[in-house]
Amino acid sequence: MRIASFTLVGLLCLLPVLGLFAGCEPGGGGRKILNVSYDPTRELYREYNVLFKDHWKKTTGESVEVEQSHAGSGAQMRSVIAGQEADVVTLALGFDIDSIADTGIISPEWQKQFPNNNCPYSTTIVFLVRKGNPHGIRDWDDLLKEGIEIITPNPETSGGARWNYLAAWGFALKKELGDLNVLNDPAKKAEVDAAQVKAKRFVADLFKHVRSMDKGARETTNRFVQNKQGDVLLAWENEAFLSKNILPEDGFEIVVPSISIRCEPPVGIVDKIVEKRGTRDLAEGYLRFLYDKEGQKIVAKNYYRPTDPEVLAEYSEFFPKIELFAIDEVFGGWRKVQAEHFDGPEAIFKQILLENAKAK
Repeated sequence: MRIASFTLVGLLCLLPVLGLFAGCEPGGGGRKILNVSYDPTRELYREYNVLFKDHWKKTTGESVEVEQSHAGSGAQMRSVIAGQEADVVTLALGFDIDSIADTGIISPEWQKQFPNNNCPYSTTIVFLVRKGNPHGIRDWDDLLKEGIEIITPNPETSGGARWNYLAAWGFALKKELGDLNVLNDPAKKAEVDAAQVKAKRFVADLFKHVRSMDKGARETTNRFVQNKQGDVLLAWENEAFLSKNILPEDGFEIVVPSISIRCEPPVGIVDKIVEKRGTRDLAEGYLRFLYDKEGQKIVAKNYYRPTDPEVLAEYSEFFPKIELFAIDEVFGGWRKVQAEHFDGPEAIFKQILLENAKAK
C-alpha cells in the first residue's frame, strides 16, 4: 500500500507562506477553477488535482486546470468574502463556509449539495512530540506539566486551532462528568454547569503553556518541526503523520490522547462565482470526485480519514483507534461555538487570554 510521499524540498511547501499555486503542471489555456482551502491540505490537493484533471479529461474530453490557495481557514473565509473569486472552498470548519453563505454568494443550503453534509473526509486532533517523548506526554492532562511548551495556532485565525481548543475542552468535560451524554440532561444541569467552569479553567491553564500562536496550522507545524520550538504540537492527525514521515530522522512521535474531537472539514461551491464563470459543472464534478473510490484513496494516502467505509477499512493501519466526540453533540454546533467562544469582546477565548495576561 503506497502512502503519500514527498521529498523534503518538495513538501516544504511545509513553508508557511505558499500563496496561490497551480497544480503541478503549467496552465494549458482551458477552463480553470480556483479551490480556496486551508493550510494542511496543500499536499492532499496537489495530488488530488492531478488525478481529477486526468479523470475529467477521460470522462469529458476537456482539459482543465485547478488552481489552489492556502492559508488559515478563517483568513481564507475572509478573503473570499472580500472578493477572492473561488469556485470552490474546502475549509477547516462549517462556520467558515456558513459565514461566506451569509453574504449571499454561497447557497444557504450548501450542506445539502454532497453526501455527509458536504464532508468528504474527517480527521482529529493528536499530539506530535519529540523523539523518545522526553516529557512523558500521554494525554491532555500532561500538557499542563510544569515547563511544557505547547505549539498551537491562533483560534481567531485558524480553523485547526479552534478544533484544538474544543478538543481540550471536551476532554475536560469528559474527565469531570464521566459521560458526555449527560450534557443535555436537564436533571444534570448543576453538575454540567460546574463541569463547564472547570473545563474553562483547564483550557485557560493549557493556554498558559502556549509559546506562541501563528495564524495558520502550517506555520505552526514549521515552528515545531523546522524551527525546533516547543515540546508538543497540537496537530491535525494528517499533519502529524506528514511531519513524522517526511522527517523520519528527527524521530517525531505521535501521541493519541484518550479522547479527541471528530473534525469534519467541509467543502462547498461558491454559487455566485461559478454562475459568473460558467464553471458549475466543473466545480460540482471536482467536489463530487472526492467521494469517488479513487478520490477517497487519495484522501487516505494523505492521512485524512475517508468517509467510504471500504476505503477506510483498506487504510485502517493509518488511523489509530480513538474515542471521538462530535461538535454538535457537545457544543451545539459551530454557530453556537463561534458566538460563545470566539466572537466579540465577551467571548470565552478572549476572556481566557485576558485572565491569563493578568495572572502573569
